[in-house]
Amino acid sequence: MTHPPTSVSQGLIFIRCVLAVLLFIHGVARWQAGGVAPFGEFLAAQGFPLGLVIAWAITLYEILATPLLAWGRWVTPIALLFCVIYACGIWLVHAQEGWFVVGLGRNGVEYSVLILACLLGLAWAHRPQRARIFS
Repeated sequence: MTHPPTSVSQGLIFIRCVLAVLLFIHGVARWQAGGVAPFGEFLAAQGFPLGLVIAWAITLYEILATPLLAWGRWVTPIALLFCVIYACGIWLVHAQEGWFVVGLGRNGVEYSVLILACLLGLAWAHRPQRARIFS
């Protein structure tokens, strides 16, 4: 028998779905705008081998993993891999632009840090529960 969702689980579902939509749009927009190849060239210029392959892998991951994230399947591993991807985005692009995305700055880390916090929170909330010896 399943229990009705609590307000906490409903809140996690809401965050999971909104985040999945945002990450999905990020991948689809890159693909639709022809941005995968320039993204690959950027990665190659940063010293990453197979920049185009990595760019396609990230783009496809954003498109294909997000429905699973929204659906609540494999949330922890999906969220943690997204954390790696977006942490690299902070390191490669946003950190040198400062904190703010708009207003007092442009293209900073602010939004990416929020995404990371949400992803880490989801990964933690959905982590596999182990038997507790000392409960």
